Amino acid sequence: MNLIGNLIWLVFGGLWSALGYFFGGLVLCITIVGIPWGFQCFKLAGVVLWPFGKKIVPRDGSTGCLSLFANIVWLLCGGLYTAFVHLVFALILFITIIGIPFARQHVKLMELSFMPFSRTVIG
Repeated sequence: MNLIGNLIWLVFGGLWSALGYFFGGLVLCITIVGIPWGFQCFKLAGVVLWPFGKKIVPRDGSTGCLSLFANIVWLLCGGLYTAFVHLVFALILFITIIGIPFARQHVKLMELSFMPFSRTVIG
């Protein structure tokens, strides 16, 4: 079922979303200062490309003050907007019965796009 869900996800916008995160990561990695945020964009691109079967979990132990600082910068420079977009898509998809599995994936992506430096992807 994960394979079918991922294929449907790819056809209906997952590929374009992943490419957007990927190119955003490339642009951030061009600047030396933006490399940590670029790597988080690549992590998001991987999850957006193939979300079914992956799990988002908090990192083990304390993530430290640098992770907190990086998450705050992420939120102020687009992370809050990205999480809100995933929330809107989740709410729209929850309206339909067939869209509920895809809405759950948007909720998962919202969690990761809200605080990416304190989350890990398993799967």
